[in-house]
Parts: sequence; C-alpha cells; structure tokens
Amino acid sequence: MLPNVPKKVLVTGAAGFIGFHIALHLKEKGDYVVGLDNFNDYYDPQLKEIRAEMLEKKGISVIRGDICDLPPLEKIVRQHQITHLVHLAAQAGVRYSLVNPKAYILSNMEGFANVLEVCRHAHLKLIYASSSSVYGTNTKIPFSTEDPTDNPASFYGATKKANEVMAFSYHHLYQIPTIGLRFFTVYGPWGRPDMAYYSFAEAIYAGTPIPLFNHGKMERDFTYIDDIVVGISAALDFDGKAEIFNLGNHKPETLNTFVSLLEKYIGKPAVKEYLPMQPGDVPITYADIEQSQEKLGFYPKTGLAEGLEKFVAWFLNQKKIQSPFD
Repeated sequence: MLPNVPKKVLVTGAAGFIGFHIALHLKEKGDYVVGLDNFNDYYDPQLKEIRAEMLEKKGISVIRGDICDLPPLEKIVRQHQITHLVHLAAQAGVRYSLVNPKAYILSNMEGFANVLEVCRHAHLKLIYASSSSVYGTNTKIPFSTEDPTDNPASFYGATKKANEVMAFSYHHLYQIPTIGLRFFTVYGPWGRPDMAYYSFAEAIYAGTPIPLFNHGKMERDFTYIDDIVVGISAALDFDGKAEIFNLGNHKPETLNTFVSLLEKYIGKPAVKEYLPMQPGDVPITYADIEQSQEKLGFYPKTGLAEGLEKFVAWFLNQKKIQSPFD
C-alpha cells in the first residue's frame, strides 16, 4: 500500500449513491475532492440534488457536466490539478438495459473512453466501478477475479466487462494505473430508489405488492455502503498497475431472508408476488474476496441484518420528515 498522503480526487457520479458516500469519506480523510454529475433522470434527480447540496455544505464542489463531453472534463482536471480519478458515473441497472441499451453505450462506453483519455493525458491514477454482473452466466461460486467473464447475462454486464478490457488496454499502451472494482449489490442510506432494497421498503411501507423473481430464491451478496467506501479508499492507496478486485460481503442471502428483515424493521408484512426468473438476471452472486483481503485489507464488517436495520432507520426518518423525494 502507498503512504496515505492527501490527494486531489475527482469523483464522477458524485451526486449518485456510492459517489456521494466516497466523496464525503475522502474529504473527511483530508483529501481535496471535486465532484462531477450530470443529474440525469434515471431516477428522481431531486434525490441527487439533495446529496449534492449535502456535499457542497461539506466543502465539496459538485460540477454539473457529462463524461460524454470531453473538453469540460479535461478542464476540471486541469483547473483543480487532479491526481486521482474515482469513476463511478455510469448508466446503472440490469433490467433498464433491456429497454434502453443506447444509454449504456453512451455513458458506459463513450463516457468511459473519455475518462481514459483524460487519465492518459493528465497521468492520473484511475479507480473505476465495475460490477458483479460481469460474471454473467458463470455457475462456479464464489466468483473469483480469476474466473472467465466472457458470457454476460445482461447488456449492462457486457458494458462493464468492456470497461475492464478498455482499462487494461490503456494501461498496456500508456502505463496508466487502473483499478477496477466489481461491486456486489451495494445498499444503505441515501441509496438508489430503483434498487430492490429501496423499492421493496417503499412497497412494504405503502402496502403494495413486491415482485419476488425466481420465487424469492434469488441470492445476492448484499454489501453495505460503508464497507464499499472502505474498499474504494483502500484501492486509491494501493500501488497497483492494472488490477481487478471483488468488493462483496462474501455471504449471499436469499430474497426471502432479505424481505423478512425488511418486514421486521419496517413493522409491516409484505404483499408478495412470486414470479419466475427475469431476463438478464442470475440466480446467485457471491464474491470471492481473498485477493481483496490480501492486497487491500478489505474485510467487510456489516452483515445484512445490521445493514438493513440502519437503512430502514434512515428510510423511516425520511418518511417522518416528508422528504421531497418521496
């Protein structure tokens, strides 16, 4: 690991869920942090506005811009003398990629190419978000970074796999340090409303049905946001060349268990609608984190019960104060 010296970090997607949390963390560590976000409407932009306002109050500027627009991105890096780039801006969502693949081409492909070009010319270290979706139809579990990732089950997963290949090529050609982080089902306060934990909480609270695909037998390696933030921070300090790491909780849980915990903490029963598998989904995600433990010191501390209790406490508080993004 490199010495923990202050850095000048650009966080793309800073008004998003993970970007918001890592920007706060790095600022608290003593790094100089600048954010970039396009505030798109994939989910309610008002939630992003609230996150950005909170960052601004902590002294973190959040610049409105799009990674698909290269000159402004270069200008930010130049003006703020950025040394490290944490790239989290992307079009997220497995199911949305079934109906709007073009959004993924623009953000996840063209935008990522721009990020690589900026890192090339400014000699920046790049930490970027990949996804457990790259493992696709793999049946061997837990998923290891040594496993093949040539059979993505979704177009979203295909674009994230492409990012890893693109990053490696730029490292090979231009010696840019690149570290890709495969996130496994990240959840927690200030999260994305399109994610199951959030949308299920909304449905249970309102008494409306929740869809349980694969009849609730799906298993996910739910990873609490605080653990993800620690992993990203460790990757920034890691002296890697072209690395890939899994950041997961290393303990998959079924959707049925997940819903039972939400019911317990919200204090209401769920109205369950059992459905077959959805196209693009996989039955299980499960992270092998041995390499992440060895090289990043990544040891997740928050189990699903504790993490969902924290999320629900935040969620109910937002309901209590009638937050404008409800």
